[in-house]
Amino acid sequence: MKKKPNIILFGIDSLRRDRMSSYGYERLTTPHIDKFADGGVLFENHFSPSIPTTPGYASMLTGMDCFSTDVVALRHKGPLGDHVKTLPEILGENGYNTTCVGFTGNPSSRGFQKYIDYPGWGADESGRSPKAENLNKVAIPELKRLSEEKQPFFLFLRHMDPHSPYLPPKPYERMFYDGNECDPNNDSLNKLKEFKPFSDYITSWLPEGCTDSQYVDAQYDGAVAYMDACIQNIFTTVEALGIEEETLIIITSDHGETLNEHECYYDHHGLYENTLIVPLIMKFPGKLPEGKRISDFSFIKDITPTVLELLGLESNISFDGRNLLDLVYDRKNIVSPVSEFYITECTWMRKHGWRTPEWKLICSLEPDFHFKPEIELYNIFNDPKEMTNVATEEPEIVNMLLGRMNKYIAKREGETGRTNPMYTNLSWHGRDHGPFKTSQEAYDSLYIGSISTAQKLQEKDKEKV
Repeated sequence: MKKKPNIILFGIDSLRRDRMSSYGYERLTTPHIDKFADGGVLFENHFSPSIPTTPGYASMLTGMDCFSTDVVALRHKGPLGDHVKTLPEILGENGYNTTCVGFTGNPSSRGFQKYIDYPGWGADESGRSPKAENLNKVAIPELKRLSEEKQPFFLFLRHMDPHSPYLPPKPYERMFYDGNECDPNNDSLNKLKEFKPFSDYITSWLPEGCTDSQYVDAQYDGAVAYMDACIQNIFTTVEALGIEEETLIIITSDHGETLNEHECYYDHHGLYENTLIVPLIMKFPGKLPEGKRISDFSFIKDITPTVLELLGLESNISFDGRNLLDLVYDRKNIVSPVSEFYITECTWMRKHGWRTPEWKLICSLEPDFHFKPEIELYNIFNDPKEMTNVATEEPEIVNMLLGRMNKYIAKREGETGRTNPMYTNLSWHGRDHGPFKTSQEAYDSLYIGSISTAQKLQEKDKEKV
């Protein structure tokens, strides 16, 4: 009996597609992934509607939306519910060896047979953070081990380079910056330094006296370029092992990232485009076309059903996500395009909204620590950077989008038999009390402080997995 195909899934944390040269970014940040994309299928308009990490990966690894997973918060309490099944669980039941690198302990990583950790956060003795090399040191030996087994394998790799702190090793830290990051006449980081919840954490990994936000943005781009070079090491290993033809490889992300934008400061909160837009590139020689680009909207929940179709596996699960092969092969009679969708976040704020090709509606479910208005409306066609809130000027559009969003929420609540988790996750902030009553209370309560504190926000009791 022929061995089933392998799968390698790069789940790159905090990678926004518009900072990748694969997606047209003017800086050459991803030359190796660009070449990889030439041999596969690239989805131009791929979205992660429920941010951040925990709901993003929950959707990616179950094929379900937030109504089905009940997961909307970074600090999700308890395990992933037994009413959903994860991709590693499905593959394990079908004779696969499954290994997870860099995602131990999070509820959304349930079901792998083996977990491997690596140093993926702070700086080493050089003051930089070779996250992707650290990953390669454990992932490549594991890849070789898995390839020698009789069973097919699923290897999940969670890269952390685009996640703060952005500390790419030399020469990547100066690859996209040739200025004076400590220019005393530059005030572009002043507002960040005045923002108490984040200022101590972010300035702790910036050069002392740093004043230029363009330097910090360039560190993000440098971290992506450094990671891209390290990912090529894995591509090379796949080729050397002779398993390229029998291995599906996917590059994607759980959510995007905010740089010095929207006063959200080098994090992934706020329902602006930079947090929702993520890459999806799939390569499977002989099974997927080469160099194809798909312009239709696709979503993080579409990955699991598409993977199972490509591997030729039946699950008997009614996924919320779609099989993207219908788009790849232009099966217009089977798939109808999706043009608008529900968006949620519970990172540092609790908000939800509705996105169409023209409009973005953002509604606060409680006061936020940025003192932003309760309702935000952006014309993303005329204002793609979402700089001008037109909610006051366009009340009819606000009401129309609120109606569509609420109708969709009622529909999904009826289909799942559960209340919208955005309404029930009232201690999403981890402070063991209900919703914030004022923005000042939120501002005074939410504080990162240090790199170690930031890391702990991503960690869970391993026994809960």
